[in-house]
Amino acid sequence: MQEPQMKAAYIRKAGEPVTIQTVNKPVPGEQEMLIRVGFAALNHRDVWIQKGRYAGRREHLVLGSDGAGIVEATGKGVSSGWMGKKVIIYPGMNWGNDPAVQAAGFKILGNPDDGTFAEYVNVPAENVFEFPAHLSMQEAAAIPLSGLTAYRACFTRGGLKAGDKVLITGIGGGTVLFAFQYAAAAGAEVYVTSGSEEKIANAIAMGARGGALYTGPDWPEIIKKKSGGIDLVIDSAAGKDFGKLPELMNPGGRIVNFGQTAGAIEEIPARYLFWKQLSILGSTMGSPADFLSMLEFYTRHQLTPVIDRIFPLEEAEQAFRYMDEGKQFGKILLRM
Repeated sequence: MQEPQMKAAYIRKAGEPVTIQTVNKPVPGEQEMLIRVGFAALNHRDVWIQKGRYAGRREHLVLGSDGAGIVEATGKGVSSGWMGKKVIIYPGMNWGNDPAVQAAGFKILGNPDDGTFAEYVNVPAENVFEFPAHLSMQEAAAIPLSGLTAYRACFTRGGLKAGDKVLITGIGGGTVLFAFQYAAAAGAEVYVTSGSEEKIANAIAMGARGGALYTGPDWPEIIKKKSGGIDLVIDSAAGKDFGKLPELMNPGGRIVNFGQTAGAIEEIPARYLFWKQLSILGSTMGSPADFLSMLEFYTRHQLTPVIDRIFPLEEAEQAFRYMDEGKQFGKILLRM
């Protein structure tokens, strides 16, 4: 007897395009749930895995970390009361017992385990949450990995509070837009950088106090003049310009970094670090407690994520190339 089948966005090996394959539908094991995926969101992680630029990459893989859908089946030990509920998936596995840092066995859904770019995904029951009632399913699907990364960077690591002057670097991508929304909702004064005047204009229309093109050599002076000094930087770029950040910081400021899309960090003037008593903090993803706090934050502030485009599952490869071009302002989704 043939096993039940489903469609999935599948990648065979690095450098190859995403194709739509028919694969076996997963079956929930003990303490697991089977989710019928409604929508899933892309992250740059997916593109890097496709290109072979991600550590621990598995061959023959269904990608995707973010998703929302409906509980279709539950394994042994899971309450049947979850059946039919609309849910969001926490994409981290095995965070561990220390809220300050992930355990050695931590991993993210979509590599090495099959992910959400499929009609169905099987996940541990502890990774399943009901999403805020004011969100649509596509809005919920846009949040998990990027939204959580931004939330931990802003609050758990960055200690963001009302009245802070916050700089968000490289505005336009999903994660930094989440950080922008969180900072604004928390009562901060937000500034941005971008390589695009249009993206800066979009951010100002959303409430940013000002911005500067990071392609110009004087962008730190522009930001410092407009803001009077920055208390918190949320950065995903690193690169050669990272060393310019301490100069525009206020005393006691914090710089939080969660990526290096611009490459390795070069020279950082130490005199600004010690004289201003600055903190440079690394951040990665977030714990289950961070995830729950983030969902409560969404409910409290009635936030909705920014969505750029939605592609049907059959156009997954086009969605990957669209993300790779870097022209989006908000999240890119796949509709199952």
